[in-house]
Amino acid sequence: MVVRRRTERGLTDVLGELTSLDPARLVVRTEAGVEHQIPLSDVVAGKPIPDRPARYSEIIALERIANRAWPAPDVEPLGDWLLRAAEGWTNRANSALPLGDAGIPLTEAAQVCRDWYTERDLQPKITVPLPVRRDVARHLEATGWTAQPLVLVQFAPLASMINAAPAAQVELRERPSTEFLIMIRARKAALPASADYVLNAVPAVRFAEARADDGSLLAIARGARIEDWLHLGLVEVVPEARRRGLARATSAALAGWARASGATRAFLQVEEVNEAAVRLYAQLGFTTHHTYQTYHA
Repeated sequence: MVVRRRTERGLTDVLGELTSLDPARLVVRTEAGVEHQIPLSDVVAGKPIPDRPARYSEIIALERIANRAWPAPDVEPLGDWLLRAAEGWTNRANSALPLGDAGIPLTEAAQVCRDWYTERDLQPKITVPLPVRRDVARHLEATGWTAQPLVLVQFAPLASMINAAPAAQVELRERPSTEFLIMIRARKAALPASADYVLNAVPAVRFAEARADDGSLLAIARGARIEDWLHLGLVEVVPEARRRGLARATSAALAGWARASGATRAFLQVEEVNEAAVRLYAQLGFTTHHTYQTYHA
């Protein structure tokens, strides 16, 4: 929104995201990350404005952050593309990421991807950030590659995540517990050796766990801090404990940890067809930054 306020130099406008509002003041965070704490007595007017579409450079930058937050153990550059493999565990760690010029024609780049993954006994996949690499998507569609469900890359200020969450007892661990891994295995099939690298090969990472009184695991989430970003992932609640606010609580605990270590905002990836998860993240203040689609040969 834009807030018009009184200052010693006269009226001035502040443009940014409204992150806090109480009877005494409001807080607006600008695109540069500067937080303006404005007494309500100084506010002349406020007006909501539509979200500005993400610039292509911002999409590429966030995709690079995401790659560092979910690292594959086997990575090879192809110009500005990244070929990534992790024994088939998860799409993001086992797909090429076209972030710029491959240094060769697009047809050849797609074939290199096919050959690289085939050599590793993996299905060739390319994850295409949209709309910035619409050209790659069009080429893959025209040459017979199959699109998987559209994924929303969403972001939110950490403050909104913390404020929107209920109070709950959550433990943050530096490594996932055995029960955490069992819950992941039920959701994402087998856990190869590469999964340990993907989960833990980040300097700043935490695993959130919420447990019942008897010690049984009810909810989990993973958070990785990269620069001033928190990557939120693996949010899961056992069926019998859903609708208690545990997903929001584990997410908020990770947000608090990340903010204490210097982060200011969070991002995640969620399939557009996962309506329940999209609603949950909207409650935590997430909005869509851009999208991507993974194509397989």
